[in-house]
Amino acid sequence: MGAGSFLLGASGERKDRISAYGNRLLVLSTPRGCDRMRKPIRAGRWLSTVLPIAAIFLVTTTPPPAFAQSAEQVVRKVVGNELYYSDHDHTCWMFRDSYQSPTKNQVKLVIQTPQGNLSEIIEDDGRPPSAQEHRADLNRMQQVVNNPSMRAQQRRNEQHDDQQASNLLKILPDAFVWRIDSRADGKIRLSYHPNSNFSPPSMSARVLAEMSGTMTVDEDQMRLADLFGRLTQPVEFGWGLLGHIDAGGTFQVTRSEIAPYEWQITQTYVHISGHALFFKNIGDQEDEVTSDYHRVPDGVDLAQAEEMLRDGEVARELGISTDLPQ
Repeated sequence: MGAGSFLLGASGERKDRISAYGNRLLVLSTPRGCDRMRKPIRAGRWLSTVLPIAAIFLVTTTPPPAFAQSAEQVVRKVVGNELYYSDHDHTCWMFRDSYQSPTKNQVKLVIQTPQGNLSEIIEDDGRPPSAQEHRADLNRMQQVVNNPSMRAQQRRNEQHDDQQASNLLKILPDAFVWRIDSRADGKIRLSYHPNSNFSPPSMSARVLAEMSGTMTVDEDQMRLADLFGRLTQPVEFGWGLLGHIDAGGTFQVTRSEIAPYEWQITQTYVHISGHALFFKNIGDQEDEVTSDYHRVPDGVDLAQAEEMLRDGEVARELGISTDLPQ
């Protein structure tokens, strides 16, 4: 999802890039550890709650008919539901993750546990990893399992991203002027543009608030299905002296119901560019697609997850053929 997303790497390992300039929206789109699953946006790849969620947002409450709601009410309901699920769903999944950027093109198998995520590279630049690359990848997995400080740092990073993602998700109803464009096939399609009366509380919120785009909502469950945004004008920091984000940058997060009432980000596209202080290029050009979701059996810990990846159990469960060195 996120975004993330909104960005961490495939399966939550991507390094932060231009978070100060706004692409933290897509943290919502990135799959995380399932001790606190974020289904955002999760990103949400694209997207922990600071404020209590009002009772009208509880998933146990039957939503009023969508035709009786304004566009803003629809968005508030969706945001509330996503925040609720983010805090209350602890399901763990295994899945295939395909990630592309200007410097990386990898396919991984990912398995989530309450202690964190593990991933195994099965394809790099269109080919299986060499024996040496595969050994290095297995050593990396083992280091994650055996190094508590590494896992603690990973968790801190995720908690930081969770907070930013939740904060950005919460401003969606107020940052934009919303309109319902259509209602068909069980989907509500809305469009949005910046709300001139909104005061962004952060730089990342400022970038987000300059977007215009569309949102698709599952009408029955009032869940976010798709969010697209385009930066309508450049965003400057320090009157342009500290940096700017170019107009025309886009993001898109698509979420799918992978099991009844279980939503995950399955596509994330982020294409943002600009310059920072001293003419350093900043940007994010990333495409990520996740698929083949299967639920992880209850009780699987990090060590067991490593074993499942090493012996090919995850690949077999997902029905994916690999050509990894033995």
